[in-house]
Amino acid sequence: MKKLQVWLPLLFALVLIAGMWIGFRLRDNIPYSRGIFQTANKSSVQEVIDLINLRYVDKVNTDTLTDDAIQAMLSHLDPHSVFIPARYLDDVNEELQGNFEGIGVEFYIINDTVNVTNVLADGPSDKAGLQVGDQFLKVGDSIVAGNIDGDRIKKLLRGPGGSTVPVEVLRNKQTVRTTITRGTIPLYSVDASYMIDATTGYIHLNKFSGTTYEEFMQATEKLQKLGMKQLIFDVRDNGGGILGEAVDIVDEFLNDNKLIVYTQGDKQARQDFRCKRPGLLEEGKVVLLVDENSASASEVVAGALQDWDRATIIGRRTFGKGLVQEQYDLTNGAALRLTVARYYSPLGRNIQKPYNKGRAAYQDEVAERFHNGEMIKGDTSTNHNGHSYKTPKGRIVYGGGGITPDIFIPYDTTGFSRPVYELFNQQTFSRFIYGYYIQNRTYFNQFKTPADFNQRFNQTEAAWNSLVDYAAKDSIQLKGLTGRDKEEIEKRIKTWLARQMWRMPGYFEVNNASDTMVKRAMQELKK
Repeated sequence: MKKLQVWLPLLFALVLIAGMWIGFRLRDNIPYSRGIFQTANKSSVQEVIDLINLRYVDKVNTDTLTDDAIQAMLSHLDPHSVFIPARYLDDVNEELQGNFEGIGVEFYIINDTVNVTNVLADGPSDKAGLQVGDQFLKVGDSIVAGNIDGDRIKKLLRGPGGSTVPVEVLRNKQTVRTTITRGTIPLYSVDASYMIDATTGYIHLNKFSGTTYEEFMQATEKLQKLGMKQLIFDVRDNGGGILGEAVDIVDEFLNDNKLIVYTQGDKQARQDFRCKRPGLLEEGKVVLLVDENSASASEVVAGALQDWDRATIIGRRTFGKGLVQEQYDLTNGAALRLTVARYYSPLGRNIQKPYNKGRAAYQDEVAERFHNGEMIKGDTSTNHNGHSYKTPKGRIVYGGGGITPDIFIPYDTTGFSRPVYELFNQQTFSRFIYGYYIQNRTYFNQFKTPADFNQRFNQTEAAWNSLVDYAAKDSIQLKGLTGRDKEEIEKRIKTWLARQMWRMPGYFEVNNASDTMVKRAMQELKK
């Protein structure tokens, strides 16, 4: 028995070695399942990257090489299949989430100084006592007065919700110290919602993020309580976003189980999206405003409301993006946003414009509309893009190349003089607006609403004269400007001051009073 105890460990070791040897010899004959991203052999791309790592004469950032290789592969697909490097993923996802973690301020950097231009009501900075006009001196241990840029100050101010950051600001020539507890900062989808008159509501959406439907419903309920019977729904400059949010919003306009949109791809079976519940906006006139920058989910809304004769579409031909992407997270923290299907309107329209001439030509297509006169003379897509379809009321609509509006509004192509371009391109104008507001805050405090400001603001000429002097310091000469240039600048002085006081809701309410499309929409609603 004692002899067996002595030899037993050795016997076990010999059996283990024999088993490992047999397993090694048989491994190639045993079938097994590989993961979706596993392959039997390295790809040529990976082999090249490995060889560069091992043998190349100089040091190389192979992460950059890999990113470039992926981008080159995707360039042979559609323009909306994109690779998102890990360093950019958080910023990209924030737009879709509809929020981020931070302190809740807007700022301009003027003369190397970070100036607080807006403070989110009830946000972290508001609760900590920050005010419009404060100038950051320190954030944490970092001195930020002096050599500072937008990216650096954002990194210092942003951080996990619940974390704290001490700051020092200059206010009325006095140093003020406070500590801000970071929180969730909303990135609103609804820029503006207000009553244009006693029965007409207005809602502007800038994107379709994870909070868009909820925001839209809150705006709708608010306006209906104020007496809204008809709606101007504005998706101009809305580049799209989450398809499901657009579907939920369309559901509010259509009854029964009407088809809203369907998707289908080579590797994805058809999926129908239909109305699921009674909507708040199934009754009453609706006008939808679109332009050449209305894309993707915005076009889903436009297509469904047009196909079912539920809204009058006013504006210019939309961008023409009829593809659906899904985002896949990669092991290195990056992500791939891959086109997996096309979407089709209820009548079966796919409005994706051609992309067979390359990505550059695809992106330049909107600019080409200016060159060929479409933006002035009217949309020509009905003559050369896609098939025709008939709505339930007998109207003819078209597929291919975007959504053609029912009523065309030309783009104002009257050019500005060079000084005006410089005024806006160099951000001289935006800095002026902030400074003029700060200097005249007592005057502006008398206005309690955008409507009141729009009616009673009477400093246009004084603001213009101040702007002329301010711009001259940036070597921009505005003296002698007349006609449309001066008229447009004076209009923007008013609308941007409204934005300074009430953010985007103020801007739209004041700007819409003279907006050509909004005026045309009001005419249509009065018929």
